[in-house]
Amino acid sequence: MGARYTRTAIGLHWIIFVALAGMMTLGFYVHGLHFSPTRIRLVNYHKWAGVTLFLLILLRLLWRLTHEPPPLPATMPRLTRWAASAVHWMLYLLMFAIPFSGWLMSSAKGYQTVWFGIVPLPDLVQRNAVLGSQLLQLHATLNFILIVLAAAHAAAAFKHHFIDHDDVLTRILR
Repeated sequence: MGARYTRTAIGLHWIIFVALAGMMTLGFYVHGLHFSPTRIRLVNYHKWAGVTLFLLILLRLLWRLTHEPPPLPATMPRLTRWAASAVHWMLYLLMFAIPFSGWLMSSAKGYQTVWFGIVPLPDLVQRNAVLGSQLLQLHATLNFILIVLAAAHAAAAFKHHFIDHDDVLTRILR
């Protein structure tokens, strides 16, 4: 068996995966609710979790930049290696852009983000209903793109495991 990711990288990978799945589920659920105290409470939970997840993703990126991942199998074609790298970096970009677009959206809609109801984050833009609606659309679109890329990422890992019979999947498992 080849090199594996570090325990820290593995832990952050799976914690972030589960958290993202939960965040998306909550976000799509809340979007369908009518205005109510329950919706306000769930939106705040979504925002708190989003800030926390953003910090975890920042930690994961810092870890990735200071700890080289295990090399891809030597049998992989150069174009496939490039595509794998591009998808990984696009996933990182989206994981930053999504919470940032949510923060911008909250600011534009006039709802300040207060982390855990304690730490107020500054509004990034002035209140603007049109911009808020555009940022809501951007936020949703970025989430759908993340879902597609994450599904492609997972499909590639399963392809490596079940068809190529290499260690690409197992090196990210505990």
